[in-house]
Amino acid sequence: MQTNVKVFSGTGSQYLAEKIARKYGITLGKITISKFSDGEIQPVFQESIRGDMVFLIQSTFAPAENLLELLLMIDAARRASAYKVVAVIPYYGYARQDRKDKPRVAIGSKMIANMLVAAGADRVITMDLHAPQIQGYFDIPVDHLDSSAIFIPYIQQLQLENLTFAAPDVGSANRIREIASYFNAEMVICDKHRKRANEIASMVVIGDVTDRDVVLIDDICDTGGTLAKAAGLLKDKGARSVRALCTHPVLSGNAYSNIENSVLEEMVVCDTIPLKQKISKIKVLSVAELFAVAIRNAFENRSITGLFIHSQRRGL
Repeated sequence: MQTNVKVFSGTGSQYLAEKIARKYGITLGKITISKFSDGEIQPVFQESIRGDMVFLIQSTFAPAENLLELLLMIDAARRASAYKVVAVIPYYGYARQDRKDKPRVAIGSKMIANMLVAAGADRVITMDLHAPQIQGYFDIPVDHLDSSAIFIPYIQQLQLENLTFAAPDVGSANRIREIASYFNAEMVICDKHRKRANEIASMVVIGDVTDRDVVLIDDICDTGGTLAKAAGLLKDKGARSVRALCTHPVLSGNAYSNIENSVLEEMVVCDTIPLKQKISKIKVLSVAELFAVAIRNAFENRSITGLFIHSQRRGL
């Protein structure tokens, strides 16, 4: 029996799933996700998936129903005799809870991984995990896509004269170092100290940015406070221009006003999470083609390494 590819979407990522399916060259599968009067969710596949390789697209940003939808879709696909069930999670929520950084806290990203495996997922495709080691929380294969395949061509077309990359915190240094080495450019680090979550007590710049066109790169922009403060500090230290590239636009609280009122030239984000509003400084690049190719390669048992531009340069 021939195995076919079927792509379905949860309600939270419908906008992106349609673009991914279109790039792949198929239409989205038919699924109904209904709610009982008490709020319980029930997904129902409206077409046969017996023996098919099923890809379920859903980012797990708030509210928690997005995660629950995905888990229920996985279970429904298994019970409908799908050959393989692949969870496509452009934004993996709870990734910031990746360790016990204080006593008596949950390791949320590990718990979510356990839930996805228990629900019956055979594979996960995601992008820019907050901590790459989260891949090790899964006992199933994880294809971890890299936004550099999208951001590097964008940076190239900007043709900035004195390009310097900046990490908004020490934890982002390794990610930024790879991109900086691709461009043979310098990098600096904005070292921050927090009093509590989403509140920065102090920040210093490690490195020289005088007369430099600085590109800040981060995986998540939540309240926008870190990027706005880092951009202001870099300008104070003599940077000619500052822009930010951020994969996942969580953008909660006062994020939109923080970005709009900052000294940033622009903030470029991916469409892993839908924007709640549009402002002039935020530009969106789509991950649809990248995920479409990843889905095709997963179906055809081909490597995804070639999707990473920095890997192509190294000849991998």
